[in-house]
Amino acid sequence: MIASLSGTVLKVGLDSVVVGVGGVGMLVHTTPATATSVRLGQPTELATSLVVREDSLTLYGFATDDEKHVFETVQTVSGVGPRLALAVLAVHSPDAVRVALGTGDLVALTKVPGIGKKGAERMVLELKDKLGALPGSAGRVDPVHLDSGEAWREQVREALVGLGWTARQADDALDKVAPLAADGAGVSALLRAALQELGR
Repeated sequence: MIASLSGTVLKVGLDSVVVGVGGVGMLVHTTPATATSVRLGQPTELATSLVVREDSLTLYGFATDDEKHVFETVQTVSGVGPRLALAVLAVHSPDAVRVALGTGDLVALTKVPGIGKKGAERMVLELKDKLGALPGSAGRVDPVHLDSGEAWREQVREALVGLGWTARQADDALDKVAPLAADGAGVSALLRAALQELGR
């Protein structure tokens, strides 16, 4: 099992990076947010999960061990494979996943491409107590703290572009959800709101 990788970033895609380790370029599938957090030619370290199939060995990489834990736990639900588990983390932070599962928030879960109402219900049923305690004292509080100033805008914009929308579409959605940021909404809540705008 390859549990982590340390090396130089050789290539960056929308949802993957190639990390040079001991003369070998390792292709690692990631969320758009993780892909945008690394820099070409710079050293990086990723927590990784190796998925073994009859015809392939696929490596998935994460910025934190917590993301990796959520990725692997979500796959214990029948019908959820690595691609869908990665999509969950592309839309929600690990703590946002915990909040959605712990409070039975099907709307948040169905924001993930590929998860319908029945799939979301199955996830809540099977994972409600598997991912640990909800963050904070109140389950409904958005777990991702807003960074100072306009940093949220860049984070959400990168995530939206990584999920396939154009920069212009992303900026239009950001303008519409900006009032939520002024009210203190966290990054994951702003990303959900922007996805709702783009889905109209």
